[in-house]
Amino acid sequence: MAAALARRVSGLLRPLSVSLCAKTPQVCQLSSLLQPQPLYSSVAAAVSAPLRAAVCQTPRCNILQRISSLIPSLTQQPSRSLTYYSVKKGKRKSVKSVPDRFMRLHCGLWIRRKAGYKKKLWKKKPARRKRLREHVFCNKTQSKLLDKMTTSFWKRRNWYVDDPYQKYQDRVNLKV
Repeated sequence: MAAALARRVSGLLRPLSVSLCAKTPQVCQLSSLLQPQPLYSSVAAAVSAPLRAAVCQTPRCNILQRISSLIPSLTQQPSRSLTYYSVKKGKRKSVKSVPDRFMRLHCGLWIRRKAGYKKKLWKKKPARRKRLREHVFCNKTQSKLLDKMTTSFWKRRNWYVDDPYQKYQDRVNLKV
């Protein structure tokens, strides 16, 4: 009876003992959970001896090492790809996507289109499509950040014939 039980238990634990030798972060988590307790004195000693040896050989992993392999964006810092000194002339450069996506008004405010204004329009209702075509003002912190990401060329005042934004260019009693 004890021999049959030992074969059943060892058959269950053999895949675990093989995977414990792999030393992966998932195994480190599993090995910290496994703490063999004596069920039967001779059977447990025979089965848990190789398992205990494999658990002792696995290195301890902290939580950041376990998660960073699953989500690599946790260890990467966000970047704005802002060039402070160019290679040719040593001047500051604008981030190309800022003038493409945003427009700076003369008063210092930035406007943008709503997100998704040209995505999957076939499944959106006409009222939603009309809302998405509208422009939105950026808030104070976003405007400051966009000013830092562009050069003085994009901050100068331009005059266009029949400018549709002319009535929004100058604002009164507005602190930015």
